[in-house]
Amino acid sequence: MRMTIRIEVLIDFAFKKVFGSTGNEIALIGLLNALLRLPSPILRIQVLNPYNDKDFEDDKLSILDLRAEDEQGRIFTIEVQLSARPGLIQRIVFYGCEVYAGQLMEGEGYAELKPVYTICLFRGVLWPKDSTYQHRFQLGDVETGRILEETVAIHLVELLKYNLREADLATATASDRWLYWLLHSHEYTSEELFKLFPELEMQQATKSLNKINLITKDKQMYDLRKKAEIDYHWGLKAAKREGLDEGIEIGEARGIIKALQEILGISIDSDEELHKRSLEELAAIVTELRTRTMNRLKGDDATTST
Repeated sequence: MRMTIRIEVLIDFAFKKVFGSTGNEIALIGLLNALLRLPSPILRIQVLNPYNDKDFEDDKLSILDLRAEDEQGRIFTIEVQLSARPGLIQRIVFYGCEVYAGQLMEGEGYAELKPVYTICLFRGVLWPKDSTYQHRFQLGDVETGRILEETVAIHLVELLKYNLREADLATATASDRWLYWLLHSHEYTSEELFKLFPELEMQQATKSLNKINLITKDKQMYDLRKKAEIDYHWGLKAAKREGLDEGIEIGEARGIIKALQEILGISIDSDEELHKRSLEELAAIVTELRTRTMNRLKGDDATTST
């Protein structure tokens, strides 16, 4: 009987266990070198926030990043994002800049700052009209194209756009091979994966992923986190149904958002910006703006009554 691994590595527990555990540095180095394609590859790495059971002891989904530093002092952060909540791009940029600035200790000079690479594996689509699924962002001059190297860089992967087939793996790039492994490893047996991905670093990742099945505590923790993700997506669908039941169609939601933004005196989103948002995102923005409006009204009432 064919027994597939069944453990999805993009579930946060599995991802941190495979790439953030002590002894698995070779798998992390392989993944980073493949995705980033740096001028000087990573040779050695230290995980700064290694895997810890306590990070996963509740069933709530939270952003659990993986942070590491290589022998050159370069810093790498990796996270898996489930959906495009409002402010996702801004959050990624803010976090990368925060890590970059956070290196500077009192009395040190700016020349001591090391480059920071933020990697976001996004389980969705941000730019539907663009078929590109790997995006690399760096500080650059719009006029000349000159890049400010060795500062802050963001690598974002829209995983739902990735469509490589098993038959194409033999000629695929290292990056595409890793992405295929991340998305499909749970569909194979460990023996099949060893044949498809003979690279030492990928074999290490496969062994670690399969090991989750063999340790009762780890399998229970994985099942808990998998359930949390299912509940999360169920909540999104329920919110969508509820929004439709209340008559909040997409067009109406856009109109409500603009009206509330005008009341609050903040920047009003363009039709183009709102058109990119899903119903779930629009509903979340409406809720946030309504809360801000109510808070402002309460503040005005309090001021009037004194």
